[in-house]
Amino acid sequence: MEGGPIGGSSRAPRRISSVVMEGVFSVRVTVRGYELDTQGHLNWAEYPHYAEHARWQCLAAAGITQDKLIASGFGPVVLDVSVKFRRELRGGDDVDVTCAFVFDGGKTFGGVQEFRRADGRLAASLTSTTGLLDLRERRLIDDPGEHLRALATDPLVLGLA
Repeated sequence: MEGGPIGGSSRAPRRISSVVMEGVFSVRVTVRGYELDTQGHLNWAEYPHYAEHARWQCLAAAGITQDKLIASGFGPVVLDVSVKFRRELRGGDDVDVTCAFVFDGGKTFGGVQEFRRADGRLAASLTSTTGLLDLRERRLIDDPGEHLRALATDPLVLGLA
C-alpha cells in the first residue's frame, strides 16, 4: 500500500489480496491473533475495520485513492452500520470481504459487504449508509455517486456506469 496503512492505523500490514470477480470487489484478509476475543473468535469490533479496509481498497481499485478524494475537497462519512454474524472466524482464518455500493442519486449511498470464509461459507454481512462530506462546508453533498464517477478511472468497480 502506498502512503502507509489505510486510515492512518499503526497496525502492521496484513496479508491481503484484492480481486474484482463477477462485478463484486473482494479483499482477502488473514485474521490475526490479537484481533480475537476471549472465546477465540474474531472480535466483533474488527468487522467494521475489515469492512472499512475493503471499502478503501475498492475505491483505490477504481482509481480513487484516499489522497485524491481528500484533495477533491470531500471525504466519506459512515452514518449507519449493521452487522449480522453467521459463523465464527478464528485466528489464521482467511476471509474474503466483498464491497458493493448502491447509489440512488440522493445524498447518501448504501454499502453491502459479505465476510466469506475461505471455504465460501458466509461468516457475516454488513450494511452501511455513507455520504460524502464537503470538507469546507461540513455538509453532505448531493449525489455522491456522480462525484465518485468523475474521480474514478474505472467507475464500474464502484457499480457506476
